[in-house]
Amino acid sequence: MKRLLSFALVIIVILTGCTEYRKARMQSFVSPPWESNGASTMPEENSLIHEEGSIISDRIDVPKGFERIPAEEGTFGAYLRSIPLKPHGSPVTYFNGDTKSAEVHAAVLDIDVGDRDLQQCADAVMRLRAEYLYSKGAFDDIHFNFTNGFNAEYQKWMQGNRVVINGNKTSWVKKTSGASDYQSFRKYLDIVFAYAGTASLDKELNPIAVEEMRIGDVFIKGGSPGHCVIVVDMAQSKETGEKLFLLAQSYMPAQDIHILKNPKNDDGNPWYSLKAGEMLDTPEWDFSTEQLKRF
Repeated sequence: MKRLLSFALVIIVILTGCTEYRKARMQSFVSPPWESNGASTMPEENSLIHEEGSIISDRIDVPKGFERIPAEEGTFGAYLRSIPLKPHGSPVTYFNGDTKSAEVHAAVLDIDVGDRDLQQCADAVMRLRAEYLYSKGAFDDIHFNFTNGFNAEYQKWMQGNRVVINGNKTSWVKKTSGASDYQSFRKYLDIVFAYAGTASLDKELNPIAVEEMRIGDVFIKGGSPGHCVIVVDMAQSKETGEKLFLLAQSYMPAQDIHILKNPKNDDGNPWYSLKAGEMLDTPEWDFSTEQLKRF
């Protein structure tokens, strides 16, 4: 039985992990030189990065002619925009303490990555969503499907139930007394990270037209290989209506959640712009506009 269980766990990890999708240019990531296109790129001396800023909205300014799209207080968008950041210049750190050599990030979120190789790409998106709902006390809304379709409801976890896997069968079994403290919540998330991934998250989210993009939406390619990134801020031109957005991700192996640079811009401008039909070119993955989805 132990041998069968180990085999089942290996299969699940293979299916749910963010598999390696390294582009050759990422071996020595260098941002391209500034070229004025009359839109959002700008030279290094006019960097949009304010080193002293402690949250996204203070650390990263909007380009000239743009203003941040309002996010109502208490919404997922407002939560993401105000997430604390590590000090400017902080590296992206892996779960084992090593640092990421490819400098693909403009900032690092001040959120623990854990000490196991669990919080990868889809896990980071689920972490941010779950943390937001937990902060609001919306415990009934915290639930994610495992790759095998099992619905891991936080409410059941709070009641003292724990996930038990017996061969191909997954179920809840009462194991302990109920608890809703943060330490218990964090253990729940690790279970989700172990058995969910891009394949399952992709099925849970709803397709959204790129023109309707909101903060909190997710570009996702489910499966193996698969990857996803989340929109953590947006701005809009007061004159043309053009929308810009910032993206955050984790990757493989498990690592700090970080705001991505835009490889088409100077290092001082991480904002992205996208029109329907275009490809979204991020440092470590390319997405199509049809891969934008929402919780």
